[in-house]
Amino acid sequence: MMLDAEIDIVTKDGTMNTFISHPEEGGPYPVILFLMDAPGYREELHDMARRIATAGYYVMLPNLYYRRTREPMINGVPESREIMFGHMNSLSNSMVVDDCRALLDFADSQVAARDGAVGCTGYCMSGPFAFAAAAQLADRIKASASFHGVRLCVDTEDSPHLDADKIQGEMYFGMAETDDWAPPEMVEALDKHMQTTGANYRIEWYPGTHHGFVFPLREGKYHKESAERHYERLFAMFERNL
Repeated sequence: MMLDAEIDIVTKDGTMNTFISHPEEGGPYPVILFLMDAPGYREELHDMARRIATAGYYVMLPNLYYRRTREPMINGVPESREIMFGHMNSLSNSMVVDDCRALLDFADSQVAARDGAVGCTGYCMSGPFAFAAAAQLADRIKASASFHGVRLCVDTEDSPHLDADKIQGEMYFGMAETDDWAPPEMVEALDKHMQTTGANYRIEWYPGTHHGFVFPLREGKYHKESAERHYERLFAMFERNL
């Protein structure tokens, strides 16, 4: 049996509503930070968090848009793409890393959550957040993954690749074969840079996929075989490192 809860976690910017799932017995469990994609906080992601939790983890799924709205997106569809992009572009790597700190502070007070090494997974807009968190919270995050992540290696002062040499754990990048948001040239630049850092990383392409391939309700994009591989890669990495 899984235990689910939605709780409010206080951050320096407000109150972040967060979905938590973990098994009923056998804890404490390693903490996994599940960072949402651009369409937002919704039941589809709750189901994915539950699946990770069934493998023996304390999974925390925060509403990263809490500074602007506490409301979930209905089936991942906001009222307009303009609203979604407004929410997405309101965030920065440093803001979400601060949110991750607040999540870990809360988890450290919970009996069901294990101290020590933490895992992280980020999707779409949160790919760079998971990448940045692995570097900025390197003392805790020992296994982090980005799936069809955007803005992983870009020409900005806060591009997450610039701190990749600080990563102490394992970093995984799962890339869609066809992805306008993460073009091959960006991934090639990322790979070239990562080779200079000494970081333990892997970049893997998922053949026949498009951006959003892991989400079951993403019509025309969901690729079941690749979505299952994504869970396989996550669970193996978490088992190695947590």
